[in-house]
Amino acid sequence: MTAKEKMAIPPQIMPEQDPKVRAHNMNEVALGFPKEAAMLEASRCLNCANKPCMQGCPVAIDIPGFLAKAAEGDFAAALSIIKETSLLPAVCGRVCPQEKQCQKFCTMGKLLKDADKAVAIGRVERFCADYARENGTEEAVERKPATGKRVAVIGSGPASITCAADCAKAGHDVTMFEAFHKCGGVLVYGIPEFRLPKAIVQHEIDGLKALGVKIENNFCIGRTRKLAALVKEDGFDAVFVGTGAGLPKFMDIEGENLNGVFSANEYLTRANLMRAYMENKADTPFWHGKRVAVLGGGNVAMDASRMALRLGAEKSYLIYRRSEAEIPARGEEINNAQEEGVEFLLLQNAKRIIGDDQGKVCGIECLKYELGEPDASGRRSPVEIPGSEFTLDVDTVVVAIGNESNPLIPATTEGLEVDKRGHIIVNPETNMTSIPGVFAGGDIVLGAATVILAMGEGRRAAAGINAWLNA
Repeated sequence: MTAKEKMAIPPQIMPEQDPKVRAHNMNEVALGFPKEAAMLEASRCLNCANKPCMQGCPVAIDIPGFLAKAAEGDFAAALSIIKETSLLPAVCGRVCPQEKQCQKFCTMGKLLKDADKAVAIGRVERFCADYARENGTEEAVERKPATGKRVAVIGSGPASITCAADCAKAGHDVTMFEAFHKCGGVLVYGIPEFRLPKAIVQHEIDGLKALGVKIENNFCIGRTRKLAALVKEDGFDAVFVGTGAGLPKFMDIEGENLNGVFSANEYLTRANLMRAYMENKADTPFWHGKRVAVLGGGNVAMDASRMALRLGAEKSYLIYRRSEAEIPARGEEINNAQEEGVEFLLLQNAKRIIGDDQGKVCGIECLKYELGEPDASGRRSPVEIPGSEFTLDVDTVVVAIGNESNPLIPATTEGLEVDKRGHIIVNPETNMTSIPGVFAGGDIVLGAATVILAMGEGRRAAAGINAWLNA
């Protein structure tokens, strides 16, 4: 097929649940490509000699290579190519911001002068992973002979899953320690079922177990046992810290301690990990607000505002102090939220939260803003409009303005160096920390980032661990 013929193929549309229906259920919004659509979309790839799409992939997947196999209908071969560098294709195909990474550099999008017409790399990746899982065509992962070395992996998010898998494949004896009762980190407590079904995450955890990785849940390093004891007393030869960015930020405004105010972390963890939405099966306490205000504009804010509708809210407001053009969330998530009925209150922000005589939220006082000069990041800074205060009638406020690094391990580990934001400082080539034999990666190093960036950190740390143990 010539380049001209490929350019004539229209981008394939992925089917979705109807917005009016999906806003009231927890089923996945995007239904995935049919087989023929996946093949046709993959065939749009121009197979550029310089592979510009790979420049935007944090783990450097051979994108043209896997798309070529998918176009032929050889999805098992396509998945094998992806898994050479990416362990979680079914996850990344759903939640990674491909439009800001691989698809941003796609030649097809540039030739058609429309970024939305780039090859849908993530959606084909998702299809390949789903097809293999559903049809039992995944290839077994090879493991090298046992080295006799022991590796402890702290946390079970994407960085930790990747590091654990690479270390296990190298022949090391790997034990993963997870503070929660389920593994998956942000993939299970942060991202809702309607974006990432938990069965998919569990499938990847089962794959780790098949590799021989031992998992200890309800084991909080820094509380149950200190990190130093893993090396000095328990005999681990190397340790990887991947505890993420789990400390929520608040606005420090009046009323944040009222009943009915939640961090997005708590709100989503109760609903996602603890299944509060399954009222007939779960005993998880949950605040079922009828008029919910979510403060923030990132993907987490979108998740919380959409979750509120699914938990019975009559009104779900998203309050953001800039315009829609500056919202940092993925365009797909913004569109989905708007389609489902989330009401966007832009160029506005909370000034104080109002409580009733019982200490419960009954309203929120907001200020209106206008955009001024660009800030250090290049986005135009919001500027308050004096005298523009107004009150919104709400009974629930969810604060979704970002997270900071989990402080527990740095606070309980002598000699572990962190920067002023609490991020663990590592060697950029090996991801080793200031303590020999202790490595770190993911959001605890980067700050809140994407799944695939965390995976890249886990892979680099695993390479550092393997080199350290073989030295």
